[in-house]
Amino acid sequence: MGKFYITTAIDYVNGSPHLGHAYEKVLADVIARFRRLMGDEVFFLTGVDEHGQKVQQSARARGIAPQQFCDEVSAEFRALCAKLDISNDDFIRTTEPRHKQVVRALLQQLYDQGEIYRAEYQGFYSTRQEQFLQEKDRNPDGSWPEIYGDVTEITESNYFFRLGKYQDWLIAYLKENEHFVFPRHRQQQVLEFLAEPLNDLCISRPKERLEWGIPLPFDEGYVTYVWFDALVNYYTAVVGKKDFWPADLHVIGKDILVPPHAVYWPIMLKALGLPPPKQVLAHGWWSINGKKMSKSTGNFVEPVAFADKYGVDALRYFMIREMSVGQDSDFSEAQFLARYNAELANNLGNLVNRVLNMTNRFAGGVIPALDADALAASGEPERALAALWDKTRDEAVALHEGYQFHLALERTLAFITATNAYIEHRAPWKLGKSAAPADTALLRAALATMAEALRLGSSLLPAVMPGTVKKIHAVLGYHAGENWRAELTWDARLAGRKVAEAAILFPRPETKPTATKTK
Repeated sequence: MGKFYITTAIDYVNGSPHLGHAYEKVLADVIARFRRLMGDEVFFLTGVDEHGQKVQQSARARGIAPQQFCDEVSAEFRALCAKLDISNDDFIRTTEPRHKQVVRALLQQLYDQGEIYRAEYQGFYSTRQEQFLQEKDRNPDGSWPEIYGDVTEITESNYFFRLGKYQDWLIAYLKENEHFVFPRHRQQQVLEFLAEPLNDLCISRPKERLEWGIPLPFDEGYVTYVWFDALVNYYTAVVGKKDFWPADLHVIGKDILVPPHAVYWPIMLKALGLPPPKQVLAHGWWSINGKKMSKSTGNFVEPVAFADKYGVDALRYFMIREMSVGQDSDFSEAQFLARYNAELANNLGNLVNRVLNMTNRFAGGVIPALDADALAASGEPERALAALWDKTRDEAVALHEGYQFHLALERTLAFITATNAYIEHRAPWKLGKSAAPADTALLRAALATMAEALRLGSSLLPAVMPGTVKKIHAVLGYHAGENWRAELTWDARLAGRKVAEAAILFPRPETKPTATKTK
């Protein structure tokens, strides 16, 4: 159909991956996989942000070089992607030569255009956030919000990017492009931020204060501000693949929407003569057991350990099923187990086992044939299930396109539930005891219907649960075609397939919690 370029935020390497990182990777992966299913040529980028004062300080605290520190933590994020079956096409690191070259070239271009100038700065600086602050950033009582940590007053000469020059353009652009930010209410937050005058952006740090960064090409005594460096990664990755620019979608957390992704980035691109990304998706935050996620308090989830315990696809499923994209949600092992048992093990897993068991028991392990005419003649329950499939398919595809993946999964699991209810109604175990020709024909129709409903229901899951869908296809003796939309049609393609004897897709988990850390 077309090209689709999707990115996650690049993760700051000052700490190890946590549940929030895992969710963003999986969410972007679900979108990327869905676009591939729809026929798009997808380029999916993720990676790590490796420069800045916090990295420099962390490396010094450990007595190692910043690059060694970055190498170690970067490997953890790569391992997370591999564990969670993330289908990224590229993994970028901001310390790579390819990225440094692009950043320096863009800085030089802006400087040559007069978009960057040098000036004296006197004001407040947050080391934790690596940004300069203004009086409006204070709390009403005059204190600084906790997010900024220690704030100091400094005076120094720096380079500034003419951010304010483009404020009116950005406001007009957002009003003309109402879907630039998803969900819509986040776009309103951007416009509210732009109601106040924009100050020009300080894009340099003197090397005597910060060495670990990309030197300015026009003044080697300074390195560039970490956000100017980090945001450019999205463009770096497609240099030489410029038919992928602009990016179709940036998937980020809501905390870095304003100002970095919704103000700095589109204005930087405008000044460079490049089109802005088509859309920015700002997802919500996870709490753990009803409380703020925090390693310092012991309230956190190790995603790799959790996936090792319960299965990668089960974790992927829960995160996508539990959180409405753009909203906040809570992660608890109790709620995970509730969904795992009710929706995966006792619903989808149960259907797989029933299809295999009864096909082996009553048809020698070979799925009977059931063409459209036979389906129409077999009875109302079969016709009702086929009609429900058509409705489920159309709704689920539309919900995928609107990022409403939790609702798409809800519709899909409702169809699986209906298929299990159909089996209870038809009761193949009773039909199998009858020698009447009509019951034998109905048994074959029931077995074919069960198998086809399982194939179709699982065909809506590969973006979320790719490994599980492959296992279901394997036990049905089936290999899906390349045209995914063609896979969504109810037909008799499974007729004559030899099924496996049994499969346990979602084994009963241990009840003792080990992945959620508590003190």
